[in-house]
Amino acid sequence: MEKVNIRHSISKRLLLLLAVFLSFSQLNYSQDDGGSSLGDPAKGKELFNSQCAACHKPYARSTGPALHGVTEKRDMDWLYRWIRNSAEMISAGDADAIAIFEEYNEVPMTAFPQLSDEDINNILAYVEQPKPEPPVAAAGDAAAGAGAEAGVSTNIIMAALTFVLLLLVIILVLVNKTLTRFAEASGVEMPEEEARKPLWRAFAENQFLVLSSSVILLLVGAYFAYGYLMQVGVDQGYQPVQPIHFSHKIHAGDNGIDCKYCHSSARVSKTSGIPSLNVCMNCHKSVSEVAPETATKEYSKEFYDGQIAKLYEATGWDPTTQSYSGEEKPVKWVRVHNLPDFAYFNHSQHVTVAGVDCQKCHGPVEEMEILEQYAPLTMGWCIECHRETNVKMEGNEYYEKIHEELSKKYGVEKLTAAQMGALECGKCHY
Repeated sequence: MEKVNIRHSISKRLLLLLAVFLSFSQLNYSQDDGGSSLGDPAKGKELFNSQCAACHKPYARSTGPALHGVTEKRDMDWLYRWIRNSAEMISAGDADAIAIFEEYNEVPMTAFPQLSDEDINNILAYVEQPKPEPPVAAAGDAAAGAGAEAGVSTNIIMAALTFVLLLLVIILVLVNKTLTRFAEASGVEMPEEEARKPLWRAFAENQFLVLSSSVILLLVGAYFAYGYLMQVGVDQGYQPVQPIHFSHKIHAGDNGIDCKYCHSSARVSKTSGIPSLNVCMNCHKSVSEVAPETATKEYSKEFYDGQIAKLYEATGWDPTTQSYSGEEKPVKWVRVHNLPDFAYFNHSQHVTVAGVDCQKCHGPVEEMEILEQYAPLTMGWCIECHRETNVKMEGNEYYEKIHEELSKKYGVEKLTAAQMGALECGKCHY
């Protein structure tokens, strides 16, 4: 009987040790998995960006609520049903579902019946990750420090060279004085220098030099005066400060937004138009701050976020309630490109009919942090472009008939804009 009790006691101890071991193994597994018992955050990030990012942010309110911490507020079964079909839960009278629907302006949430439990777990694992700290720009600081050290060392070298040259000049002066005294003490007579005419008097007495110099000065003066007068009204390089800092580099460059998405009237109108703030808010209702990696040495993340705040103030948008207050303020944009009134230019003629890229006239705007006037926009510049640019006929029926007739006249297969009549005065001056 005693052996049986001992055997049962040993079995209980073994089972207890086995349970402790399994618990410890599960704990280690959870820790190794990044502390996420829901799913794979990496896969969840991909799903979140493709399915959820249009309306949700992990750590801030957007069209929908911030998702971080949602698993602590709701049980998993409720979340599965809500994500797959929120409208069905609202129709069924679920109190929590109705409260969320009313709180967020009764905007219906898109149903995702295609998402499996594993997909939803992965998304929740991603949004439940702790908010990342902004990166410290150690590399940039180090580079700046290295540049400063290089600058200091260059200054030291220049100062040393200047000191050496001054020292040499002083030595030469002292040597000259010493040699003069030595010659006087030795009775050596120094030759006296003959008196010379001043240079200006010799020049004034030479009539040929005076006449030649006068002609040259007049020609040079006329050249520079003409060049200066020809620059009147030419604002190439003009780069005004706007009331709201808009980075074409971020929008057109980093994010690849087409120019004609914002300047949509360039396709059909004479002017390209200034985008209304509603166009900005199409994206910035959800984009209330920039990514930390967007910041540069010149412009910090706080600076860019402050510009988005100016946009919200101008449109009367309240990001906390996701609604408009109705209090709007006009934004006084400063015009960059401005042709004189006597010059006619049609954007649609160039963009839609001719198929000219925006960069042809405006330069690499996708690389410009602050927009500037890239081209001189002078008459000579336009004429040169018309003389060099062939008319694109591929899929362009607008010029088909006249192109056929003129190509026979000039004996060429492709016609330039000038050959199509683009140099006629009435085309641009009316």
